[in-house]
Amino acid sequence: MGSLNRRQILQSGVACTAAALLAPSGSLTAEAQTSAQAAPVQRKGNIHQSVARWCYKQIALDDLCAASAQMGLKGVDLLQPEEFEVPKRYGLVCSMGYADGGAIDKGLNRLENHDAIEAGLRKNVPLAAKAGVPNVITFSGLRSGMTDWEGARNTIIGLKRLRSLMEDNGVTLCVELLNSKKDHRDYMCDHTNWGVTVMAEVGSNNIKLLYDIYHMQIMEGDLIATITANHQWIGHFHTGGVPGRHELDDTQEINWVGVMKGIAATGYKGYVAHEFVPSKDPLTSLRQAVDLCDV
Repeated sequence: MGSLNRRQILQSGVACTAAALLAPSGSLTAEAQTSAQAAPVQRKGNIHQSVARWCYKQIALDDLCAASAQMGLKGVDLLQPEEFEVPKRYGLVCSMGYADGGAIDKGLNRLENHDAIEAGLRKNVPLAAKAGVPNVITFSGLRSGMTDWEGARNTIIGLKRLRSLMEDNGVTLCVELLNSKKDHRDYMCDHTNWGVTVMAEVGSNNIKLLYDIYHMQIMEGDLIATITANHQWIGHFHTGGVPGRHELDDTQEINWVGVMKGIAATGYKGYVAHEFVPSKDPLTSLRQAVDLCDV
């Protein structure tokens, strides 16, 4: 295959054969081979789109990667360390990984969680760096009676412990913004202002926010203005239709074209990962979302 890289291979007419050579023996299903054969859709490139793995659990990872590559996506989100290398077979990246960096209910807002979070990240962040994974995820934790001020102080302490680890490995640690109104009751990092206050105090280009558009529409609205004002603190985006966290279609309230244009206007070069749960044919719904957000 000479000097061709994976992306060139997958964009050529021998995509199916090449993908089979790049994948472990027997790992490609018939569906993955069929997807790999189709010429990939050429996207505008203003928004680098990805897809959250957990929303497509009924589809084998290889099949999801093959279909995603054909749709013109750039990555697959929220993979475990043992899966980090899989998207490379299809010219994709793992755009965000799990790295044992805490949990929604056991996050950085409590000092007693810091040792375990740091240990998990010290083990897995080098693996992410080696695999070319640009982002890993972490969480604030629940309030459980703690004031937002105390939680912010503790989170800042924890993130400052991790700053050199992230910077030395060239990986960005993203604290996710989640809604506490409906899906994650009592979650602390539930408003952009709280997250931005923490990020500004930590002061690292490798520690940022995961701005989940679905969650922040529920909590705040005012999406485009908020993203525009705070884009320097945002390292990753997730999508999801409101209400219901389903398809990005005319049954929900977010103007996705407007939001994507707002993100692109900031000069953002990271990933926007689709994290909605399909209520119809999953790959058809994903393709429609990718088409919609290709501004």
